[in-house]
Parts: sequence; C-alpha cells; structure tokens
Amino acid sequence: MARSKNASPTWSDVRAALLHFDRAGLLGLVQDLYTASKDNQAFLHARLGLRHDQLQPFKASISNWICPDVMKNQPISVSKAKKAIADYKKAIGRPAGMAELSIFYCEEAFGFLESCNMEDEGYFVALIRMYERSLEFVLSLPPAERATYLERLDKVRSRGRHVGWGVQDELNSLWYAAALDEHQSE
Repeated sequence: MARSKNASPTWSDVRAALLHFDRAGLLGLVQDLYTASKDNQAFLHARLGLRHDQLQPFKASISNWICPDVMKNQPISVSKAKKAIADYKKAIGRPAGMAELSIFYCEEAFGFLESCNMEDEGYFVALIRMYERSLEFVLSLPPAERATYLERLDKVRSRGRHVGWGVQDELNSLWYAAALDEHQSE
C-alpha cells in the first residue's frame, strides 16, 4: 500500500532513504545533525564515548532548568530537566549514570528550594517522583555499587524537612517502602 504524500514520515521512511547514502553522504548528514544543536552534540559525545565526564552536559542541562538563576530571570522547566535524563538514557543509559543523574536532579532541586523558598506544588510532585525513580535506579544496581548513592539519597531525604508541603513525609514513605534500612545493613 502506497503512503499518502500528506502522511508524516516514519522511521521506516527515513531508514529507506538512508540506504541510498554512501559513506561520505552519511558522514555529511551526521555532521549537519551535530552542528544543528547542542543536544545533538551531547548525544553524539555520550554515545561515542568522547568525553572524559560523559554526564557533565546532562548535569549542566538539569542544573540550568531545575535550579536556574532567578536573578537573571532564567525560567524553571521540570520537563526540560527531565528531558536531559531521558536524552542520557537514549545515548548511553548505563544504570549507574541514570542513578547519578536522577539523584543530581534531586540535589539541585533542593538547592534551589533552599535558596529561594519557592512554593510550587508541581515542582514538589516532580521532585518526589524523581526521588522515587532514583531509588529504583539505585536498587537496580549490584549491591556493591549502592552505598554512595544511598548515602546521598538519605541526605536528600533529610533536606525535605525544610520544604514543607509534606515533601519529607513522602520521601520517608518511599525510603521505608523500599526497606532501605535493611538494604544498608547488608
């Protein structure tokens, strides 16, 4: 069945078109994609292992969006901060990197809350959800790799008492539901 000219192209269409490229043509296309955006550059650097610290550009993006400089009128964007983690997952997706980025998100979010005393329910809900994801990522790691991450999550959890809105209660519930006191004594 022939695709209508008005239908949006799919990956199958792109793949079929790429099959007609030679090596130089594919390199040119990748170069054009590379120069088109910082996100593409970060993705390729990470996927190809070209950076000493592959997490740095993703952390910078998280920090820019979840902990912006409000004195410079920089906007907050939970979705763009979470997109940095999703981009890392697509580029590399190593479990330890996912744990690191999700915990970093929580640490940066608390840093922002402690510096500006913001009251935004959506921001708090996103923080609680990210804390939950952090726990899931850490618990998916081999037991020998968990200790440092769990220490950081415990510190993040204790920072919740200064926020209000039941954030600390939620973080405590997640911590105890994961039976982390038993995991730490292993």
